[in-house]
Amino acid sequence: MLKHQIIPNGKEVRFIFFSGKGGVGKSTMSCATAVWLAKAGYKTLLVTTDPAPNLSDIFGQAIGHQVTPILNIENLHAIEIDPDIASEEYRERIVGPLRDLLDEKNLEIIKEQLNSPCVEEVAAFDKFIEFMDDPSYDVVVFDTAPTGHTIRLLELPSGWTDTLNQSAATCIGPGASLQTAKVKYEKAIDYLQDRNRTSFVFVLKPENSSILETKRSAEELSKLGIATSFLIVNGLLPEEACTDDFFRKKKAGEERIIARIETEFPDLEKVYYPLQDSEVTGTELLNAVARFVYEDKKDETGIKSSPSRSAVFFNQKSYRKLNCHDMLKPTNGQRFIFFTGKGGVGKSTIASTTSLYMADQGYKTLIVTTDPASHLHDIFGQAINHEPTKINGVDNLYAARIDQRQALEEYKERILESVKDQSEETKRSVEEDLNSPCAEEMAAFEKFMSYFDTNGYDITVFDTAPTGHTLRLLELPTDWKGFIDLGTLTKQTSEATQNKYADVIEKMRNRDKSSFVFVMYPEYTPMIEAWRASEDLKKQVGIETAMVAVNYILPKDAGNNAFFGKRRKQQEKYLGEIEERFNKPMIFAHLLDHEPKGLAALRLMGQDMCGLN
Repeated sequence: MLKHQIIPNGKEVRFIFFSGKGGVGKSTMSCATAVWLAKAGYKTLLVTTDPAPNLSDIFGQAIGHQVTPILNIENLHAIEIDPDIASEEYRERIVGPLRDLLDEKNLEIIKEQLNSPCVEEVAAFDKFIEFMDDPSYDVVVFDTAPTGHTIRLLELPSGWTDTLNQSAATCIGPGASLQTAKVKYEKAIDYLQDRNRTSFVFVLKPENSSILETKRSAEELSKLGIATSFLIVNGLLPEEACTDDFFRKKKAGEERIIARIETEFPDLEKVYYPLQDSEVTGTELLNAVARFVYEDKKDETGIKSSPSRSAVFFNQKSYRKLNCHDMLKPTNGQRFIFFTGKGGVGKSTIASTTSLYMADQGYKTLIVTTDPASHLHDIFGQAINHEPTKINGVDNLYAARIDQRQALEEYKERILESVKDQSEETKRSVEEDLNSPCAEEMAAFEKFMSYFDTNGYDITVFDTAPTGHTLRLLELPTDWKGFIDLGTLTKQTSEATQNKYADVIEKMRNRDKSSFVFVMYPEYTPMIEAWRASEDLKKQVGIETAMVAVNYILPKDAGNNAFFGKRRKQQEKYLGEIEERFNKPMIFAHLLDHEPKGLAALRLMGQDMCGLN
């Protein structure tokens, strides 16, 4: 039984991690598990490390960066780790003890070092492990960030061994100040590797891309000595609701994917959780989810509506005929298009469809993914490399995937070349900086910036990482002023990089040059996360949203029964709210009876999405 892998064993605190590709239902499953454990009498803490958290939305109360009791649930507390606040707390822990020991000049040097891009991640991890050694809880449930970034978060401490052994200054603070932290990080890794104390659960949807991401991430965890405990496959179509050819075809495809899951993960326990006819909110529904998962109480899923001929159809208003060509065509020679949003909303598919559509209109188009969990190769059916690759069968379409490790090697080579005539001491210092945890992220951002140079493309489409990390990518350079020259490089190098960044940001703010498109499906969580991120982009970076893409609209000629009628009514409600909140042009993509792969499928989707049928 799965519950034996989450119930505390003896007096030691139990840790349960939920991870997986964005949008698969990690938050729902982690919240449901936390509610169930609390109701079973275990003092439980729920922690999210996701930079775009939604625990407050799920429980209907403010939570934030402080441990907060959940209303009407005895034994349950929660916290949403805020990366900005965590970073300030971390900086103060480093700088505070040094104020009486160092003069103002040396304190300023340390403060400047602590503006490195690493600090936010180390601070989040630092806060995160506070709860891994807290005897006041029986269980700590972690609702983690999307998988690629979670892996990076967990890898950092083991990668810091050499950095923390240095007595010199580092990008995360003076080496001497970090020795006690090193012990703490090693202890945290020991906990994560202990199967008697830690369970690591992957949540996935019955989709090929979700399988690929889960398999890759489980293998990465295994390399760190962290075992996967079990899988929750979320959102299966209930057979009784598949009453027409469209949904019967989708169900048949789903069964093939389930067979693949059984083959790919033969030794792991699995639970298959059905799609509901409404969103899972409130403690009673959350507890029902957990009772299904851990007690096999399948009669509590909420799927009780019998098929009916009544249905509610999405009223496609006048904005339905928005022309993608007119909105996204280049002006003054070049356009940059960004597709972003919550994980799992179909950004890669929408971005790929748009790229092919614009290439077919005669524009030389490049699609670039910055998402570590990208599956462009699966969509186009060919390898997508670090450098632009021509898409087979299309004259004007190219694709690239930013490989962080390869970007780092290119970055190291360029920086070391720039200091080859400097002193040995300078070169040695630069090499140390280039081996810091910060350099990889700096290198990836520099590669991202390179696509804004005049490069022969009419349109460059960016398929971005999930929203919180996209915002962080755009905000980071403003925090890198003290780090950007790696402490030892020439002033000219620093100025050149800052000028390049300023040029990129100016292009991104220019609506004649760049278009930001938020992708979502018509449910509360993806809508509200996209809206908050859109507001943050405008406030923090000065970038206006150009348009909204709403994905997975139920087709009007399928699902004519009570189950999908209820879901249609829900979609209709959120479509109105999306229009009201964003007040931007909208494009729509319908739910398909298959995963869109290959040029033919993408072209059909493009015709539907851009209103040309």
